[in-house]
Amino acid sequence: MSEQQKEMRMAYVDTLVELAEKNKDIVVLEADLMSCTNTGVFKKAYPDRHFNCGIAEANMVGIASGLSTLGKIPFAASFGCFASRRVYDQFFLSAAYAQLNVKLVGTDPGVTAAFNGGTHMPFEDLALMRVVPKLTVVEPSDPASCAAFVRLMAGEYGCHYLRIPRKPVPYLYGENETFKFGQAKVLKEGKDICFVALGSLMVNQSLKACEKLGEQGISAGVLDVLTLKPIDTDAILNQAGKVRAIISVENAQIMGGLGGAVAEILAENCCVGANNCCKFARIGIRDEFGEVGTQDYLVDRYGLDVGSLVKKAKELL
Repeated sequence: MSEQQKEMRMAYVDTLVELAEKNKDIVVLEADLMSCTNTGVFKKAYPDRHFNCGIAEANMVGIASGLSTLGKIPFAASFGCFASRRVYDQFFLSAAYAQLNVKLVGTDPGVTAAFNGGTHMPFEDLALMRVVPKLTVVEPSDPASCAAFVRLMAGEYGCHYLRIPRKPVPYLYGENETFKFGQAKVLKEGKDICFVALGSLMVNQSLKACEKLGEQGISAGVLDVLTLKPIDTDAILNQAGKVRAIISVENAQIMGGLGGAVAEILAENCCVGANNCCKFARIGIRDEFGEVGTQDYLVDRYGLDVGSLVKKAKELL
């Protein structure tokens, strides 16, 4: 884990500015959250390619879909709660069903919404987006992977959902690391247990849990999922064949999100139950709404803290 950090929103915006210099079709849409997403940087560089659609997120997605029909590559951003729940039908029909090229960005996912509270705390966006046909769902774990996936989204035709926090997170990957949709990354190999984690918060929590478990003689590893859909089935099964237990770890509802996806993979491939070959547990939000608080408080409140990961690992083993 690197001490160097960068705001994920700046990794997103800086990459768009870089891409827009060479590709005149890239446009940015906002729902009156320019100061939050910091796309004012893009507006300053390309004022005629930045559109503030106001606090009307569904309309923003409709405009993005229209721009896509004209050959543009629209990146439309809002808080994750609005980029999922509020625009769901508009995005489903006008963008995904119509087979257009819209890039939807949801910021401040899960407990990273912090003081914005339960109304703005999207725990369910992964489950919602995962069932949209042909939609690619990505949650990068650091600024390097965020920038890489923004480039991939811009270069691949189709609808994508990018889930990112806004605040600084540590670098996990170097500048020359390559990424692909549907390709997970092994950050640490373990012999006893593997945390299958998604997103910067939970990947870093998993790495810290590995250190704690190592102090107790337990060998733990971390698989950084990166792309929830398509998910890297082979990487998950490979880990399941090496360790005694798998734990999915996500800053979202365990129902329908990463926990559901990993459970499906293990069950369909007979990796759980039969001869007790691989134990499995899910860590995430368990059928609850969000609430107001600091991120540290909320991490503890919903059992996403390092202690909870360590405790669950020891219980399984």
